[in-house]
Amino acid sequence: MAPIPTPPAEPQDSPDRYVGLAADHAERLARERGWTTVRSLPPGAVITMEYRFGRLNLEVRDGRVARAWKG
Repeated sequence: MAPIPTPPAEPQDSPDRYVGLAADHAERLARERGWTTVRSLPPGAVITMEYRFGRLNLEVRDGRVARAWKG
């Protein structure tokens, strides 16, 4: 029987820490903290909802992060 794959570890970082930051600064900071993918989205964007380990989603309004979540 083949072993069950172990998902990659996610950074020990809270998405809430990015809310209110300038979008470019938040993206740079997220990558420095270990997020492998950082996705900036406009409010109400239509996106795929599959969960991706190591991805941080940033909803950006007027150049600032309004909401952030994993996956």
